[in-house]
Amino acid sequence: MTAHPPQKSGALRHAVELTKSIIPPVHPGGRPFILGAAVATLAVRRLSRRAGVPAAVVTAWLAWFFREPKRVTPRRPGIAVAPADGTVSHVVEAVPPAELSLGDAPMLRVSVFLSVFDVHVQRSPATGEVVRAVHKAGQFLSADLDEASEVNERNSLHLRTDDGVDLAVVQIAGLIARRIVCQVADGDKVLAGDTYGLIRFGSRVDLYVPTGSRVLVEPGQRTIGGETVLAEYTPAAG
Repeated sequence: MTAHPPQKSGALRHAVELTKSIIPPVHPGGRPFILGAAVATLAVRRLSRRAGVPAAVVTAWLAWFFREPKRVTPRRPGIAVAPADGTVSHVVEAVPPAELSLGDAPMLRVSVFLSVFDVHVQRSPATGEVVRAVHKAGQFLSADLDEASEVNERNSLHLRTDDGVDLAVVQIAGLIARRIVCQVADGDKVLAGDTYGLIRFGSRVDLYVPTGSRVLVEPGQRTIGGETVLAEYTPAAG
């Protein structure tokens, strides 16, 4: 058997690593859609090569839509990073979802709206433990409306950070988004920046931080999930 020269093996490894750095992996929640589209594309191509072109474009778009790029998350204490890619739509005081039993006192809510062009995975805003994860059925209003936080279908997490601070992060379905995927449950440990869920086809994510926190973003600003610092909060005493 002929061995490959070291130079060629090294070049191949470099090419593979370069490809991985350019083409992000796909979230598992999107694989059934991509596989189904790929099978349909092959079937269509057998009937007509011309018709197979748009089918292949749809398959490629789905692979791009469900991408899960690697992110470099800041690790300093006392910060909450963006749980999603998108555009900040609201920064207001609001009572967190009642199903999380966090009380009636308002918290600061930073809402991030995701268009169909954004990465649609959600990431933990801080390192800590999931105290409670609750799914609530609801309506499917446009996710950029303020009332969507209260009436739309959603999945809410109460997260207690390692420094003892209670946060809430809420995946909200939108006009087109009808499927929320959450991969964590009560008692799970999460690391800041790690993927914990997915909303399919346009949506919104709300982050609630304690009143008195310093919010570092403004409405209209773009966020990068797992990287953009949305707020600084004061760690719990003791």
